[in-house]
Amino acid sequence: MTSRDKESYSIHAVENALDVLEALSEIDDDVRISQLSEKLSMNKTSVFRLLATFENRGYVEREELSGKYRLGLSAYEIGQKFLSRMGLLRHARPVAGRLARGCNETVYVAVRRGNEVLFLDTIETTQKVKIVSLVGNRYPLETTAAGQVLLAFNNSKDSQDSDRTQTDIDQLATVSHKGYAQDSDALGDGIASVAAPLFGSGGKLHGVLCIVGPEFRLPQEVIQKQILTPLLDTCSIISSKLGWHSPHSPRIRS
Repeated sequence: MTSRDKESYSIHAVENALDVLEALSEIDDDVRISQLSEKLSMNKTSVFRLLATFENRGYVEREELSGKYRLGLSAYEIGQKFLSRMGLLRHARPVAGRLARGCNETVYVAVRRGNEVLFLDTIETTQKVKIVSLVGNRYPLETTAAGQVLLAFNNSKDSQDSDRTQTDIDQLATVSHKGYAQDSDALGDGIASVAAPLFGSGGKLHGVLCIVGPEFRLPQEVIQKQILTPLLDTCSIISSKLGWHSPHSPRIRS
């Protein structure tokens, strides 16, 4: 079914309801109806009715004193059920856990969502100095290591390929050649990360595995000598569990 066909079956009221839920998930603090109305360019009466419906089903909670709204337990439960059934996370987490313990740095599983990379799951480091959790956060594809890997190993023609500069094309070609990408400050000041692809059956790109930590613990020398080999080996193991088979082991290319 094409995107145009999907749009023809779209129900406007349902789209509005989903817009409200997504807006609630993107705002860190509890929110008033007026804030949602302004953010979504939707009249307050419509927003109130949708919130009341969600509240009845437990997807939204209302704070009695302030009258502000937040996501409810039903939304959390559905998210957890989805994650528990998602093959990528089910296969990745045990192996990624060993990587996190071996490197003693935080490991993330991330996937593409539109023009952004979404951090889905994490195994935290035991180090005292930690980066605030990135789970649920989205970042631009072009500027992050995880996003560059998703672009470089994309199996299908990207709609924005024609808009990329030669510098962008060369950078993605370098990522594809090396088999990984690195960034600095893309996820926040003083944060470094290195990411590599996770493949499935037929070479389909399922997501990325990403090691994230403070720059002082992940300088270039440490990444090259201590992080890359375990990261790529772990990606190869997870990919094989997802159905990917290759006669060649991934190599680190300088």
